[in-house]
Amino acid sequence: MSKSGIVPITLLSLLTLGSSALIAQEKDSMRVRYVAVAEFDSTRNPAKDVEDAVVEAKRTGRRILLDVGGNWCKWCHYLDSFWEKNKDVADFLHEKFIYVKVNYSKGNENKDFLSKYPKIPGYPHFFVLNTDGTLLWSQDTSELESGQGHDHDKVLAFLKKWAP
Repeated sequence: MSKSGIVPITLLSLLTLGSSALIAQEKDSMRVRYVAVAEFDSTRNPAKDVEDAVVEAKRTGRRILLDVGGNWCKWCHYLDSFWEKNKDVADFLHEKFIYVKVNYSKGNENKDFLSKYPKIPGYPHFFVLNTDGTLLWSQDTSELESGQGHDHDKVLAFLKKWAP
């Protein structure tokens, strides 16, 4: 083959590789980003929220932590404050888990959804799910408390025990 034939073939190869990379980048940028369910919202569909969390958990290799409670629950607010005050624990939580809040309130008890899980003795309550959404553990959060709040070491030990 002459030198003039090599240049067009090489140029064509580079153009093909370049367009493949652009298509891959475009597909990646078009992927819908997961948005965590960080509020108790009586209008949300928790089954859909868990379905979305499973997709993200499989993509990232994290487990899912369901936090069941409501805006009426003072201990739920204490837990929110705990995450804010204990950045190391919150960082570990988000590194290892997809965190999903599930509303339980007079307006919406999410009975159908919660009937698939063990009975909840009090709120907030945690359910640890594997990356495929199967239940691994049901945790009464009162066992993670100390005084008028959640205990740093107990919560961190719980998360470490169930982290992937």
